[in-house]
Order: sequence, then structure tokens, then C-alpha cells
Amino acid sequence: MKNLIYPFTALVGQDEMKLALVLNAINPTIGGVLIKGEKGTAKSTAVRALANVLPEVEIVADCPYGCAPEKSSDLCRECTTRQQDGEELPRAKRKMRVVNLPINASEDRVVGTLDLEKALRHGQIDFAPGVLAEANRNILYVDEVNLLDDHIVDLLLDAAAMGINMVERESISYSHPARFLLVGTMNPEEGDLRPQLLDRFGLAVQIAGIREPARRVEIVERRQEFEADPDAFYHSYANDEHELAGHITAAIERLPGLPLKRDILELIARINIELDTDGHRGDLVVGKAAQAYAAYTSAEAITPQHVFKVAEMALSHRLKRTAFDRVTRSVSDVIKKLR
Repeated sequence: MKNLIYPFTALVGQDEMKLALVLNAINPTIGGVLIKGEKGTAKSTAVRALANVLPEVEIVADCPYGCAPEKSSDLCRECTTRQQDGEELPRAKRKMRVVNLPINASEDRVVGTLDLEKALRHGQIDFAPGVLAEANRNILYVDEVNLLDDHIVDLLLDAAAMGINMVERESISYSHPARFLLVGTMNPEEGDLRPQLLDRFGLAVQIAGIREPARRVEIVERRQEFEADPDAFYHSYANDEHELAGHITAAIERLPGLPLKRDILELIARINIELDTDGHRGDLVVGKAAQAYAAYTSAEAITPQHVFKVAEMALSHRLKRTAFDRVTRSVSDVIKKLR
């Protein structure tokens, strides 16, 4: 069977997009990434390729949510009950998957449905899982996120922030773990997200087609090689893929040992104050992204350079704009001032 997933390490250019995806893989609490760009710029290709270089996750083998057996606090109701009854939960390992959210998905399709009749008549909770259940401990990919109903986007962002999907109908509620890496892609020419929704994405990157002739030729040549023989093409990048996977796994393990010290937090605060960002989400995201980047680069401590590297992708979509859609102050200007 041919390997039809294009290698992540074979993607030409779009370094900021690739870094934003990797940082979220290292620390999903960053809050996902929004990729804004014109058609044909490898947005969906990059998302699907990312899953191939992520470490396997251990799951409860027969759980529909793929619960993490080593984390009691993240278990669903059924797994919690089984564990409390003394049952040893069966374990298995699997690769993370890319779960697609259809553009026309209804609320019930996203969050799942409760059988109210059975609950009211028999006192039994019968829950049919939705997309958020399937997405738990996977990558949730939303193409053309700007064309989704705002209410659906709110549901996705709420679940991503809390790590839980809560469904309530007629005073009956059911919840299950919903920890996923959220990736939204969009073409700005087809409309933008409301600022309130933009702000809730952890990172955002703007990409465009590459303008250098030699690199454009390289993109076409690689694609032709891949389509001619996907297995051979993938094999030629196997070492690069394995090396990247090792870096990501090591970074995940290294992350808890990299605290955000006071001087770094003060720098992050100054950047956000200079940019006049609303609230404190910008501070939190820059800190988490800098921490992930330091872990990815095998640094022994988080430095100002790590902060400056991630500030643009963490804050560009949070900048205040004039009536003519111009930013009042750019991230790069503030970084130059504070370096």
C-alpha cells in the first residue's frame, strides 16, 4: 500500500507555519494555530504531514475517547468508573490522527447528542459521541474556519481551552475529555474571523506563495516525484522525518524543566503593554510558545531571543487596528525597541 502522506520535512519554505505547528505539538496548551493564506500554499498538506512526525500516544484500548490511562484526571466517566471498580484498563498505542471538521457540521455533529427520552424515562444517559470526541488526543483540522458559523467556532475554542466537551440538554449533562491540537486554515479573501474569535487562537501565521523561481521549481519537482512513487519519495525523507520526530519527543519531555523566570515574564509584559493588547491572553500565549521553542532548540533556559522569535505569531492577530485596517503598532517595531 502506498504512503500517500507527503513528508513534513519535504515541504519547501513556509517556515513560520511549520514552526507554529511544531510548537503546538510540543505544548498543546498554547491554544492551536490559525493559518491564513491564499489557496495552494500547502496549508492542509502541512497539517496532515505533522501527524506523521508526532509521537505515539498510549490510550485505553476500548475507550471511544482514547483516554490516557496514566492520567486519572483526564479519564472519561466510563473509564473513571472502571478504574474505581478496580479494573485494570487495557492499554494500546496509536499514532495521532487528523480529524476533519466538515464545513457544514451542525452543533450535534460537533459536540455529540444525548438521548433525552431514555434519560428522562429510564434515568440512563445515552450519549452519541461527536467530532470533539473523535478529536481527543488528536489533531482537529478545520479548513475554511472563517466560513463556519460563529457559534460552532465558539464551541471548538471553548473545548480547546478547557480540554473538556460539556453537553447539556434539558437539565441533563454529559462531559468527556477533549484535548486536541486545533488547527484552523482560511483564505482571507473569503472573509475574516471576528476579533473576539481571532484572539482565542494561540498562534496565527500569514503565508503566501513563494516568489523565488528556483524554489517554486523545487516545489513542483518534489510534488512530481511524490506522485510518481509516494513510497520511494517518503523513504528518501525517512531519516529527516525520524530526526524531527525525535526532536519533538525530546522537546515534550524537556518542556516541564524550563520555567518562565521573572525577567522573561517582565519582558513579555512590556511587549504586550507597548502593543496595548487587550487582556492577558497575549502574555500567556507568548510565555507558553517561548517555553516550547526553548525546549525545541534544546536550550537550558528561556531567553529573550526565544520570546522575540515567537512574539509575531503569538501577537500579530491581537493588534489593535484603525478604521482602515492598519495596525496601530507592529510587533517588529516593539521588538526592535526592546532588544
